[in-house]
Amino acid sequence: MRFVIAVLDDRSDSATSDEMAAIDAFNQRLHDDGHWILAGGLAAPASATVVDNRGGRGALTHGPFVATSEYVSGFWLVAVPDADDALRLAAEGSRCCNRRVEVREFLGGGV
Repeated sequence: MRFVIAVLDDRSDSATSDEMAAIDAFNQRLHDDGHWILAGGLAAPASATVVDNRGGRGALTHGPFVATSEYVSGFWLVAVPDADDALRLAAEGSRCCNRRVEVREFLGGGV
């Protein structure tokens, strides 16, 4: 099974050096244990562009699709045997990055 563990924050690139060291160690454990698929940080929502080409409209809107004080600032994509393992990794990731995280399963196998 594949899950995304989304990091929730109110600003981008906000991790302290201690948090980054803990995140790096967590990332290495994900690699070592065979759970790693992909991880990364995301730029602030202000840098986003929403593209809506439904019906050929070709509309571009600069900024996030929804205004909120908290947003996804990064993520881990992991492969695990079941949802319990995903939640265990999410709890560890939350502790390492010192942020709340959201866990969601990829549908249809995904990546």
